[in-house]
Amino acid sequence: MTDPGGWTLRAARRQLVLDGLGIMVSAAGFGFVYGLAARTDAHFSPIEAMAMSLIVFAGAAQFAAVGYVASGLAWPGIVLLTGLLNARHVLYSAALAPWFRGRSLAERAVAAHLLTDEAFALAIAHFRRLGRFDGFGYWFAAIGTTLIPWNLATLAGVTLGDAIVEPERLGIDVIFPAAMTGLAVGLITGRRELVAALVGAAVGVGVSLAIAPTIGIIAGGIVGPAVGLLVPSSKAHETAPLGTEASADRYAMPHTLKPDPPTDEDRT
Repeated sequence: MTDPGGWTLRAARRQLVLDGLGIMVSAAGFGFVYGLAARTDAHFSPIEAMAMSLIVFAGAAQFAAVGYVASGLAWPGIVLLTGLLNARHVLYSAALAPWFRGRSLAERAVAAHLLTDEAFALAIAHFRRLGRFDGFGYWFAAIGTTLIPWNLATLAGVTLGDAIVEPERLGIDVIFPAAMTGLAVGLITGRRELVAALVGAAVGVGVSLAIAPTIGIIAGGIVGPAVGLLVPSSKAHETAPLGTEASADRYAMPHTLKPDPPTDEDRT
């Protein structure tokens, strides 16, 4: 079966796997740095570091939590600040909700726990190609490209933490930002998104250097889109303006498809 854009299930899955290869490397590098930081900065035991990666599984929030623990911040403050940092997942889950319509509560609960920036970007792109939900698409993005490499790398990092005390000297700390920049480029459809990305990045970096990385992320995430919305629609040159059918097609709403006759490729 093919979608209106001509994607067969096999071709869409193949593209998903190819797109996920770079994310696997990124998740492994980022997880390794987290393991190092958890061991050397917060003095987590290997069990504590691994438990956090499995139970919390929140990337940047885990880094923030490690920094807060190392600074002696009280647990209520850690919960509040990391919750604010992960507030973007509310928007991610809202965008994915139409695709998961009709799925069981248990499946949606597990999917919510495994939701990450990378899983969202890969899964939403895959669903858009097909115009419908594909379980393999989400679970491969959430488990195959992030959960497994992240946790294996966390174990390696926390095990080697005593031997490598300054990961930034090896350049490992730039892996995650580089990967997220690549994902963000694919979401730019006009000048508004471009302005939002540039302003958000500038504010995020500036505030991070001046105050703290966590505050910088939040500030960039708020100020960037706000400035982007100030760009007049007549000058935005958007290919998928907000509120249009093209925007819904690009970001959230699944198509209503009539099954096409199976092709030779689908039969094999």
